[in-house]
Amino acid sequence: MNALGFFAAAAIGRPKQAELSYVWDQATLEAKAIILCLVVFSIIAWSVMIGKALQMRRAKRLNQFFNTEYRTQKNVLDVYDRRVQADGCPMFMVYQAGSVELDARLKNPDGSGRKRFVSLKGMEHVKRSLENTVAQESLKLESGLILLAIAVSGAPFLGLLGTVWGVMSTFGGIAQAGTASMAAMAPGVAAALITTVAGLLVAIPSMFGYNWLVHTLRVLTVELDNFAQELVSKMETEYLED
Repeated sequence: MNALGFFAAAAIGRPKQAELSYVWDQATLEAKAIILCLVVFSIIAWSVMIGKALQMRRAKRLNQFFNTEYRTQKNVLDVYDRRVQADGCPMFMVYQAGSVELDARLKNPDGSGRKRFVSLKGMEHVKRSLENTVAQESLKLESGLILLAIAVSGAPFLGLLGTVWGVMSTFGGIAQAGTASMAAMAPGVAAALITTVAGLLVAIPSMFGYNWLVHTLRVLTVELDNFAQELVSKMETEYLED
């Protein structure tokens, strides 16, 4: 029997432990601690990705509904006067902030109705209110993305730390034993490499999720900016004093 046949027969003749289970058993305490940290990172990253994806999807859908409703109105304050509410809709929050500010500038001092026009200074206050609300809504949508950025950049380095530590421990043990063989080195090196694999398993999905969420956030922010500019233009056309 040749060498290849001997090793094949030996492999068939004894039960084989599951690969990941064997590597986990060979891992050092430090490597197991790092892997557990990466598991926590993964749970947080997936929670953020799912939560932000649902939030942005809902915001996009509500923006479409509100935009359709808004464009059916003849006067810029018609939706505001009807006391329409659309919680969770960024575009509505921008419209509401601008309408509240404009309404305050149009009110007569005695509260007996609205003036026909607003001054240029008053319209500047409306613009600032819209800009502030656009920034606030963008920050709401962006909140939590820093956790994904940390997972993308930090998880591979944390896994690499575990690998380097494990390899160092393996070579240190071999040096103390005074023997160097593949059978002695392979378990320790394999156990060390598992932390790098774990780090990449956390970082790769987080990277794709982060890039998609940043792109969606950019689209929503641009839509809010465009809507705010269009809203100001319409307010100036209807209410700005010549």
